[in-house]
Amino acid sequence: MSDSTPDIIYTKVDEAPELASASLLPIIQKFAAAAGVSVGTKDISLAGRIIATFPEVLTEDQRQSDDLAALGDLVKKPEANVIKLPNISASEPQLVAAVKELQSQGYALPDYPYSPSTDEEKAVRAKYDTIKGSAVNPVLREGNSDRRAAAAVKKFAQNNPHRMGEWTADSKTRVASMPGDDFFANEVSATLPKAATAKIVLETAGGETVLKEGVSYPEGTVVDATFMSAAVLDDFLAQEIEKVKADGTLFSLHMKATMMKVSDPIIFGHAVKAWLAPVFEKYGDEMKALGVNPNAGMGDLLNRVKDNAEIMEAIEAVRAERPPMYMVDSDKGITNLHVPSDVIIDASMPALIRAGGKGWGPDGKESDTTCVIPDNCYAPVYDEAIEFFKANGKLNPATAGTVQNLGLMAQKAEEYGSHPTTFEIPEDGTVKMVLDDGTVLHSHAVKAGDIWRSASARKAPIEDWVNLAIERQKATGYRAIFWLDATRAHDAELIAYVKPILEAKGVADKFEIMAPREATRASLETITKGENTIAITGNVLRDYLTDLFPILELATSAKMLSIVKLMNGGGLFETGAGGSAPKHVQQLQAENHLRWDSLGEFCALGESFKFLADARDNAKARVLGDAVETATQGILDNDRSPSRKVGEPDNRDSHYWFARYWAEALAAQGEDAELAAHFAPIAKALADGEAAITGELAAAQGNSADLGGYYHGDPAKTASVMRPSATLNAIIG
Repeated sequence: MSDSTPDIIYTKVDEAPELASASLLPIIQKFAAAAGVSVGTKDISLAGRIIATFPEVLTEDQRQSDDLAALGDLVKKPEANVIKLPNISASEPQLVAAVKELQSQGYALPDYPYSPSTDEEKAVRAKYDTIKGSAVNPVLREGNSDRRAAAAVKKFAQNNPHRMGEWTADSKTRVASMPGDDFFANEVSATLPKAATAKIVLETAGGETVLKEGVSYPEGTVVDATFMSAAVLDDFLAQEIEKVKADGTLFSLHMKATMMKVSDPIIFGHAVKAWLAPVFEKYGDEMKALGVNPNAGMGDLLNRVKDNAEIMEAIEAVRAERPPMYMVDSDKGITNLHVPSDVIIDASMPALIRAGGKGWGPDGKESDTTCVIPDNCYAPVYDEAIEFFKANGKLNPATAGTVQNLGLMAQKAEEYGSHPTTFEIPEDGTVKMVLDDGTVLHSHAVKAGDIWRSASARKAPIEDWVNLAIERQKATGYRAIFWLDATRAHDAELIAYVKPILEAKGVADKFEIMAPREATRASLETITKGENTIAITGNVLRDYLTDLFPILELATSAKMLSIVKLMNGGGLFETGAGGSAPKHVQQLQAENHLRWDSLGEFCALGESFKFLADARDNAKARVLGDAVETATQGILDNDRSPSRKVGEPDNRDSHYWFARYWAEALAAQGEDAELAAHFAPIAKALADGEAAITGELAAAQGNSADLGGYYHGDPAKTASVMRPSATLNAIIG
């Protein structure tokens, strides 16, 4: 790489993964330097992105470079080598909280305008909206996804099976979805025969409004359009609330208001209004005057109306009539509808399925649950999984095979509901996608309040995805299934790409194509027999399945190996999911115990070194990478992963053991005498210092920890908390 760009970029992110980095990254940099490898950082945290977006209102000392944009350029170059930790895909409440924290630290940022009216407020809102949702991943993912459990991790899970909840045939747990008129039912799709630029317009009785223009697509792009009927959604939610009450189950809504930052908060808001329908009918205008926005969740609503005794009384009366709700935190009274980013479908549904279909109710007890997933595009995956386990009982992690995943995601493929091409329709009319030659590509008659969206997938990423699948199937020999529904408009266009490529390569007999429901059952049947399969999916299913199957197989998705082979030759190595990160931070702040498991970082690190070795012909980097794998195996074999309980070994202890096993492996290897000689005294110092180091780490626990901030912590305070062992620090430097 150039002198100014490190050999490996380690991303600065948020919450628990970032706290862990304060402990782990100095170890990585110390060891890498011995092989002449530089490891630098780029800040893609929520706070960092906010700061980079508003340089004009900040002092010179406060300003930060736009590291996300810089990384976006880097990943298009063959020398890219990026280790990407999970970052916050900010919901509106998270964004607002981060802004408030930065303001309290002296950053003169503008307030987030909930309802912008002036041009200035609209400009500020537009800037903040670029930060919301899945703003990072589409920029960095210039390649398709290869996610799987590392062999050592899978072997450990089989030898040390985690607890699974019991499933019974009479379980009342079920998935509830709309009867139609959703995104699935209304989807249309077309593959463009030539490059085109499109505009999206809304034609009404009063004329034409341009919703978006200048949307460019290269030749061969699959372009979709669809909408969800707000009226049908509202009827469905109202009926489902009554049905849940009759069933005696918990009511739960499962959305992804972070990734699908435009559509899903709106759907979430419809659910809040449905739950409190009588209150909105009577006090809607008063609540609006108090700044209530149902899309922000019940927690924000309650905070805004708490001083109005009449409204609070009405809310309590409705609550008493409603069925019990699935709880995020029963002790604190935080419900499923409190915060849109609290219940994220790809984490919440697998956890519920792993627990035998049980969710936590307001009484602090587990109960069967009705899982409301309004749209039918991917709800059948969870519905089929639930029905499978009702019929067959829980999965046995000790004998289960594995589901690997190859996901289409390069160049913003299938960015449903988060694109700038998703709209809440302001009035009745017809939405049209019109190409620059006047062709009307797609058209929908819509009503005010409907949610209309378009998404696309380009030709080059689709072809790369199919070829990646061919490579992986050849390398493993596993059963390989394209999760594509021939009766769905978008999937039918993808199938038209997939089949000819498989036939041209002479491998059509090695692959199956199934709709998601059928593929779910086939995959569960396969792994139940102890055999393995590859799920070849689009972007959203990639996201969902790489939580669903790892949580069932391994108890967590944070330990997955995630490799993105960038289309221009570089490598992006992702380190697992961060859905549980907020609770980890809360525990650290209260008890100075961090239970975050860095196994995903270890796996990504080994792959990054090996990739660097091949790309730069750096033999020392390969030795480092091989030793990382040995150290990771040592962590697993010797049970050095963090405990959940204060007073027991935590994330910092696991980093000590990782450094020790890594140093010992490097000292013992015979491929590079120089590295062996360099690391022998380090390995000895780490071994000799065991009692002192573990004692110092244990002594740090038990009291509250001051990080100087949640979204934008103080680096010195964070380092003090995360590197409390003077003995270890003296060895690492």
